[in-house]
Amino acid sequence: MTTSLADVASSNVALRNFLHGLPGVDRVGADQRAAMLGTRSIKTTAKAWAVDLAIRMVDLTTLEGADTPGKVRAMCAKAVRPDPSDPSVPKVAAVCVYPDLVAQAVGALGGSGVKVASVATAFPSGRSSLDVKVAETAFAVSAGADEIDMVIDRGAFLSGDYLKVFEEIAAVKAACGEAHLKVILETGELATYDNVRRASWLAMLAGGDFVKTSTGKVQPAATLPVTLVMLEAVRDFLSATGRKVGVKPAGGIRTTKDAIKMLVLVNETVGEGWLDPDWFRLGASSVLNDLLMQRQKLATGRYAGPDYFTLD
Repeated sequence: MTTSLADVASSNVALRNFLHGLPGVDRVGADQRAAMLGTRSIKTTAKAWAVDLAIRMVDLTTLEGADTPGKVRAMCAKAVRPDPSDPSVPKVAAVCVYPDLVAQAVGALGGSGVKVASVATAFPSGRSSLDVKVAETAFAVSAGADEIDMVIDRGAFLSGDYLKVFEEIAAVKAACGEAHLKVILETGELATYDNVRRASWLAMLAGGDFVKTSTGKVQPAATLPVTLVMLEAVRDFLSATGRKVGVKPAGGIRTTKDAIKMLVLVNETVGEGWLDPDWFRLGASSVLNDLLMQRQKLATGRYAGPDYFTLD
């Protein structure tokens, strides 16, 4: 397969033949496997480890029209010290903001080790010209973004114009320079698991460093079966090409139980090598407070009130 991949993007016909030649997804089987893995129980010691790992995987995010520099600075402070009363709580992986707020995030995070991610490419719709998408990406990177979260043109994908999607991802990847590229598929608009698999492969073939489920603006978002399909795609891509790609489910992950289900899914599908913030992220700002509450419960035997931690 490695040899044939060299010519896959030579034309839209070649891309279509390749993507539609991928094995079909057994929808019933995927749903059943995801549901089965979602019932796995984790004991106290392992749960404490999983909670801390999940915290380290969070991309703490604010993507609202009313975002302000002050809100971003407050979020960055929380990213570095999620619980100011407990310095043993790990930092999150990254903060994610709009391009015009990247500089504020970079300034607030300093040398903390927390990465700055920026959405780009006419987020969340992806409806703009390639020149605008590339320029927005370059702007975010020049402001200091470590990671770019781009959205694909779902209209082009669903109409079968795979080459356009491929070329846009490749162009954005080039504009990223040293920054990592997460490619948002918006799986809630792709309709089928087969499309999720095809879009995942398309994103990886074009150079994406991560495949991401959703913008968080469309439902359904990061369901367990969809994440399973994407994990299987990165596993198979590694086998075919030797290149490892990360996965980021985003949207709808609200509780510690949700986060741990995702970690179980990762472990059972692609193995421990992906149980690392470099290869798996949780786009789930609302889950952080629940993780902190569960962590305190495991440590002290009692829950903090829901208003104990700051709201994002």
